[in-house]
Amino acid sequence: MADSPRPPDPRTPPPEDKRRGWRVSPAPDGRGAPKERPPMLPFSWRRFLAILAALFLVNWLIVQLVAPPKERISVPYTPTFVNQVKAGNVKEISAEGDTVQGEFDKEVSWEGDKSKDFKTEIPSFANDNALSSLLEENDVVVNAEPPGERSLLETILFSFGPTILLVALFVWLFRRAASGAGGGGVLGQFGRSRARRVESSEQTVTFADVAGIDDAKEELVEVVDFLKNPEKYQQLGARIPRGVLLSGPPGTGKTLLARAVAGEAGVPFFSASASEFIEAIVGVGASRVRDLFKQAEEAAPAIVFIDELDAIGGARGRSGTLGGHDEREQTLNQILTEMDGFDPNVGVIVLAATNRPDVLDPALLRPGRFDRRVVVSPPDGKGREEILRVHTRSVPLADDVDLERLAQTTPGMVGADIANLVNEAALLAARRGHQSVQRPDFTDALEKIVLGTARKLVLSEADRRRIAYHESGHAIVGMLTPGADPVRKVSIIPRGQALGVTLSTPEDDRFNYSEDELKAKIRVSTGGRAAEELEFGESTTGAESDIQQVTRIARGMVERWGMSEKVGFLVVAPSDGMSPLLPGAEPVSEATHELVDAEVRRIVDEELEATRALLSANRDKLDALAEALLERETLDEAEAYAVAGIERGRVLSRS
Repeated sequence: MADSPRPPDPRTPPPEDKRRGWRVSPAPDGRGAPKERPPMLPFSWRRFLAILAALFLVNWLIVQLVAPPKERISVPYTPTFVNQVKAGNVKEISAEGDTVQGEFDKEVSWEGDKSKDFKTEIPSFANDNALSSLLEENDVVVNAEPPGERSLLETILFSFGPTILLVALFVWLFRRAASGAGGGGVLGQFGRSRARRVESSEQTVTFADVAGIDDAKEELVEVVDFLKNPEKYQQLGARIPRGVLLSGPPGTGKTLLARAVAGEAGVPFFSASASEFIEAIVGVGASRVRDLFKQAEEAAPAIVFIDELDAIGGARGRSGTLGGHDEREQTLNQILTEMDGFDPNVGVIVLAATNRPDVLDPALLRPGRFDRRVVVSPPDGKGREEILRVHTRSVPLADDVDLERLAQTTPGMVGADIANLVNEAALLAARRGHQSVQRPDFTDALEKIVLGTARKLVLSEADRRRIAYHESGHAIVGMLTPGADPVRKVSIIPRGQALGVTLSTPEDDRFNYSEDELKAKIRVSTGGRAAEELEFGESTTGAESDIQQVTRIARGMVERWGMSEKVGFLVVAPSDGMSPLLPGAEPVSEATHELVDAEVRRIVDEELEATRALLSANRDKLDALAEALLERETLDEAEAYAVAGIERGRVLSRS
């Protein structure tokens, strides 16, 4: 007798699964294959009206076949009707107003038509008593209702047929929509995800198109490798992060980075904005989330990208409504469930982007959801140069264009800003009839973006002189103050909301500032007002933006950065964008508020006095620069320093 099969030893490890991927292939006979979703017909008013017209036509045909209306001949009252009554050929009649219809015993012909059923009109001047007597003498039956009353079937067809067909039409549409949405009930098509699917063959963006954010790219190389070679990680028991959160300022390339991951991995890419999940109908957002993840699992391996996650991922309980009845929170709960519920080996990775990671719900950031957080920071000088090279690959450049020097003049710009700069330069070159983009095209495009578009304002000579001294005051203080950014351009041409502009940018990217450097910024900002007072003995409204900047810097020194001896090493103001009622806003006394205000005023007054003294000691330089501006209106870096008679150890031309 053959041995019966032994149960497997629990100590024996399971056989290694050599299959690549995450899904088991269906059997040859089709068993195990996922059921195909019935084709979904998109809603169309033209199709709806055509179906409605067809239903009315069907109803009319049924009525004509089952209960066709009687064909009656119209005969004159006299002599035909009266003569037929006298001849005893009228069987019965019924009257409704002046209209009489009835039935003859024998067919009567009139104008080529022959029938037993007839109708006629009684003239208003006819004698009713005489007609009644005539009808009684000839035994004509006079009915109180029309002869040939409709049957029950006819009444149903005429009265309820169109309504029944309409109800049947709507029931069919709702059932089809529900089946197409995977059982979404009455939500129908509203519950379907609006995510845009890009197949791997259509995905052309790769890491070669992403520049200036190498740190972020390196964080995502592992994700790409897992999507390409999952067995390398699975055989070691490693689990790839289910979600990767990309955070950083707007325009740094978060969306581009997500598309590059999909392009490198060669997998389908589902892209959706978080706001697309929210609708006025409660439950639609959660239904769309379920549909999106279902589509992604069916197409696995795949990438789901949710942009602007903070639109629905904000911390729960702050919206002022009951959490279970808030549509946004229901949608967030569904995202949490989906990310926590699918198999980590299913091959679906969720990428999300946000500009506000600090407002996200903590449940999104715990391990098992968004395990990895990648900060996409603004690029440095070398990164901006790489971004410029990427965006100018299809742009013909003149020999005088130096991308390295151009990148040095764009501190603080992100990838979107640099792409806009290249596009504006190309537009200027085309408008000027150039065959290639030249250096002046880039410099003028940069001025347009940073300083604003030049306005054609007719200014009086007195206003031009005030503006010239105001901008010269900024420039002279910036040239003579240690720690201040070099002056790149001075102009009295109105641009944007400003009547004049002094452009100062650092030589290198700055990520930290000392107390002396912050005071230098305050001095440069007060230079315009001090120059006006020195030359004209009065102030104008032209220093509004300067006052705002000075106040912001001085308050930051006292309230946030501990640069006041009297206030000390304390934070007495909330961080940017944080309400004083939320955690992080430290409560302070009224005396501390008064001390803060006094220290802010002290810092500003001290730097303003130092600026006035500096301009008074260098009055000749101020006058020379102002006169040159009145004559030429715009001076670049080299010209401004030369006119003022101030030497720089290293002159970096902005162009």
